[in-house]
Amino acid sequence: MKYYNNEEIEAFRKRAHDKIPSGAHTYSKADDQFSSNAPAFIQKGEGAICYDYKGESYIDYGMGIFSVSLGHAHPKVIEAVSDQLKNGNSFTRPTILEGELAEQLCDMIPCAEMVKFAKNGSDVTSAAIRLARAYTSRDYIITIKEQPFHSFNDWFIGSTSKAGGVPNNIRTQTLKIPYNNIETFKDAISAYPNKIACVLMEPVTFDEPKAEYLNQIRELCTKHGIVLIFDEIITGFRWNLKGAQHFFNVTPDLATFGKGMANGFACAAIMGKKEIMELGNSSGDVFLLSCTYGSELVGLTAAKKTIEIFQEENVIDHIWSYGKDLIVGLSDQIQALNLENQLKIEGYPCRPNISFLCNEGAFSFELKTLFIQEMVKQNILMERICVSYAHNDKLLKSSLKATAATFEVIQKGLNNNNISEIIDGEIVKPVFT
Repeated sequence: MKYYNNEEIEAFRKRAHDKIPSGAHTYSKADDQFSSNAPAFIQKGEGAICYDYKGESYIDYGMGIFSVSLGHAHPKVIEAVSDQLKNGNSFTRPTILEGELAEQLCDMIPCAEMVKFAKNGSDVTSAAIRLARAYTSRDYIITIKEQPFHSFNDWFIGSTSKAGGVPNNIRTQTLKIPYNNIETFKDAISAYPNKIACVLMEPVTFDEPKAEYLNQIRELCTKHGIVLIFDEIITGFRWNLKGAQHFFNVTPDLATFGKGMANGFACAAIMGKKEIMELGNSSGDVFLLSCTYGSELVGLTAAKKTIEIFQEENVIDHIWSYGKDLIVGLSDQIQALNLENQLKIEGYPCRPNISFLCNEGAFSFELKTLFIQEMVKQNILMERICVSYAHNDKLLKSSLKATAATFEVIQKGLNNNNISEIIDGEIVKPVFT
């Protein structure tokens, strides 16, 4: 690896911001999402460790924004991809691998009767919206207001604070309702009779669905001819290999998968009922997906090998077990320091989260910034928590030692009422306000 000094790194950072909006190609990776002492660039990753361009190593909990499920540069995945590359990557006609992987997903995912591949979650969720609108001959979409991102396409971005460039009529066609409140869904159905094409939602994020909530959503969608779409970009290959739809025993009409299915390589998929998916045939009315690189073999090979490893080894069990131990450790530390009003551990063991709260109960970006800053000082990147198969007991012990020290800094800052004074640089910002 080649190393650079601080002055050289800052020069690279300036060049990146000069040529790239926000200095990164994903908003979640931008400078304003991290404390000022976080590594500006990552050069290499191995397992659950990543390395910057100054030679520093970090325990990584971002894991490519949830996309790396087995660990960085997993040797079996890298070997499979390397072997494939010797034979080429993109061709003029389909490969057998495309059909094999589609069959595998149809055998595995409850809702899957047909599959179409793409390269990112935004495209497959947008394809699902297009299918639902064509299938129902309706325009309106319902999403969950607590779920922050489904797509960079107009149908979703038009409903956010960054709706610039989206026509007003499109902005009004996406309705947002709160999670775990079936009455608001019923109200939306009544307010827009025979106008709602679909509900697109993550089946779960951090809050556990109330008893029968997802089943009630399913029943109402069936009753009113509304297409139910589960965004399983994150929940797939994390709650269960068969998706959260299997975990909760609720089968949607369509589902989208992406993060985690190819261990960081670009592969996403839309799948669902044949009668809906067939609208995307060449003879159908829907121009579903036509990606030059949707079937490139690197992503599909990585996905096939990743799924194989999930099936042969206890990947899901490990993720849940590690997450449970992490939650217990964090909760004990927070309780010991009487920080329960400021730090809240939420979510399932397979996707834990730390929520930072101010005295009024609103989210505190100051506390989040301080937490990231102090963890970086101890060579841990924990702006979010994505547990992978590569996280082990040794890393857990190191992580909990670091959080204990960090929580003490937070407690002291709160007691001295000087949190802002002990933060170096700018406060992290939300992507959407």
